Amino acid sequence: MKRAERLHALSEMLRRSGARGVSAGRLAKEFEVSMRTVKRDLDALEISGVPLWSRPGPGGGYGLASGASLPPVSLSPAQAVALMAAVSAASDAPYADLAAAGIQKIMDVLDPGTRARADDLAGRVWVNALPRTPRSIRSPLEEAMAEQRVIRIRYTSGAGTTTTRDVEPVLFASTNGQWFLVGWCRMREAIRWFTVSRIEQATVTKAACSGHTVGEVGEPPANARPVHGRGA
Repeated sequence: MKRAERLHALSEMLRRSGARGVSAGRLAKEFEVSMRTVKRDLDALEISGVPLWSRPGPGGGYGLASGASLPPVSLSPAQAVALMAAVSAASDAPYADLAAAGIQKIMDVLDPGTRARADDLAGRVWVNALPRTPRSIRSPLEEAMAEQRVIRIRYTSGAGTTTTRDVEPVLFASTNGQWFLVGWCRMREAIRWFTVSRIEQATVTKAACSGHTVGEVGEPPANARPVHGRGA
């Protein structure tokens, strides 16, 4: 990891640590550098205007001053392209349009040199453009999940049977190249997996979900994980 990238990641880790802060030892272990390097990096952040605080002694550490904001986002060309590639390769994922818009906002505020290098590198990464679920289906599903509202779907099963069901959305899941809406089916009174590509119509209702949790879905596969922005 280059120093500029490490400084950005370091400031993000300090931000996430909140009022509890984080020790220099933990920072050194996280970034696989020496304590001396960590302290030089912290000095560099402070010189650049990041409002750090430090607390000596046992249980001490470093953090960001309460209410502080970080400087404008700064990405390397490779980081910018990594984001673009991830969204382009998963264009049918939930909220993919919002992710693409977010990446464009980031690109717009990068300095011209970094943006030019990112654009050049992006031309060297190709992805296969897969068919996308119609926006008329994706938008209601995304809204229902985010707002935790019951969604009414017209669904055709693999056997060819078409039904209309009210579903309480619990999670989206991707497996074997397919996206699924997993939720509590009020018709079956059980958790069910619905292949998104087989949903023919979707409408968000005014009814609130009753509180079914991800735990009711069962144990995820060994290689599955939530899409937290905290790394693997």
